[in-house]
Amino acid sequence: MSTIVITGGSGLIGTALMNHLTERGHEVIILTRGIGGNKIGKALVSKTDTKVTYACWDIDKNFIEPGVIEKADYIIHLAGAGVADKRWSAKRKKEIVESRTKSGALIVKALHETKHKVKGLICASGIGWYGPDQDPHRAFIETDPPDPAFLGETCRQWEESTSGLNDINIRRVVFRIGLVFSKEGGALTEFKKPVKYGIAAILGNGRQVVSWIHVDDLCRLILHAIEKDALNGIYNAVSPQPVTNKNLTIQLAQKMRDKFFIPIYVPVFVLKIMVGEMSIEVLKSTTVSSKKIKETGFTFLYPTLEAAIPALFATK
Repeated sequence: MSTIVITGGSGLIGTALMNHLTERGHEVIILTRGIGGNKIGKALVSKTDTKVTYACWDIDKNFIEPGVIEKADYIIHLAGAGVADKRWSAKRKKEIVESRTKSGALIVKALHETKHKVKGLICASGIGWYGPDQDPHRAFIETDPPDPAFLGETCRQWEESTSGLNDINIRRVVFRIGLVFSKEGGALTEFKKPVKYGIAAILGNGRQVVSWIHVDDLCRLILHAIEKDALNGIYNAVSPQPVTNKNLTIQLAQKMRDKFFIPIYVPVFVLKIMVGEMSIEVLKSTTVSSKKIKETGFTFLYPTLEAAIPALFATK
């Protein structure tokens, strides 16, 4: 079994991933900015589960707790400020970018300067790389160029920040992740909020395509990257069957309310008032291909929304 360091381990994906890894017998070290009042530089702090420990890092101070990199067999880099957590002010945009680029650069710096046994670096990126659909009959693939808009440029810098590993022979896998669905929170929570009141809130005209992935499939993809030495480079982390915003909203409403809901189209101008510039992303149609990762032998547990919904609403 391996020792695996995770950045961004306290988030939705990181928490789910930690459980997947420990179930497989791996040792996990979560890099975090603070541990229950402990200051940077103190020893690793263990949970009751001895397979999970926590260590300090600070990207602004270029600091990673001594001993962490030396222990690692793999590093999974998920850290980054939430894109949809706040409105996109100039300050927030800077935080979104730098939380990704500075953390990525710090990891690469540590790998160059520390004697270690790291075999691979698995990094998160996003399908914001691609921008809006250009051809309704063609899904985006990994060799397509980045969109010049904010998210595309953010993803470009994000991926570039961890690209300097060729000279030290470390395998690097980057997953461009779609909208992640989990019953524990995240995007699904926002879709469900109006449905609780009997409203299926379809955004804009509802025809925009949503490329998504169930959180368990995403965790399995990351495990796949650890276990398959042949994986290297960029892969889209999306289900094989994207859905329209309208289809997604209606299916969730049917699951939650049966027939007792009213579909309502939320006009574009209302979305612009509610979320500002971020409305561009909410209304954007992005159809992304999962062909490349499937060709590596990966099989999705939840390839369709119909397969995913029962799991997303399961009580156990």
